[in-house]
Amino acid sequence: MKKVFAVFCLSLSLCVMGTVLNVGQVLAGGHDADISAHASCQYCGMDREKFGHSRMLVEFDDGSVAATCSLHCTAVDLAINIDKTPTSIQVADYGSKELLDAEKAVWVIGGDRPGVMTKKAKWAFASKEKAAAFVTEHGGKIAGFEEAVKSAYEDMYQDSKMIRDKRRQMKMKMKKGAQGAGKL
Repeated sequence: MKKVFAVFCLSLSLCVMGTVLNVGQVLAGGHDADISAHASCQYCGMDREKFGHSRMLVEFDDGSVAATCSLHCTAVDLAINIDKTPTSIQVADYGSKELLDAEKAVWVIGGDRPGVMTKKAKWAFASKEKAAAFVTEHGGKIAGFEEAVKSAYEDMYQDSKMIRDKRRQMKMKMKKGAQGAGKL
């Protein structure tokens, strides 16, 4: 009986510690707190956890927040909300998925990795060393935040066209699949 009670107490302690640590992480803006609060991109609907390596979080002076999957969708938000002033723009580090100041991040534009919502990828890194290692392995060009945002706007037309085409193809494929299933 004493062993059962000891195991119960240990289990309860671990559960309480886990809950306290998890609540502390959310209150401190822990690495998944923004994903818990904003599971999907408000523009394209993509899963921000699945695309945790490219997600962004923008806070505005009026208290509103934009939670997106990528720099592409953040650029859409910044264009739509031109009269709002961002007080914080955060982006996930490509490797660790931790949010960091987008203006202080080291960005890589291009390379052989497919981008999120864009043909020309734009990735953020916490350090120049990690960005340089990525460029060595995958190509691309090291850039600052301003250059990455400018590239996102310059790519907007082609990227939007590409996204529309992909979605149209997916709808057609789903429609054909539904028609084929009805023949059984």
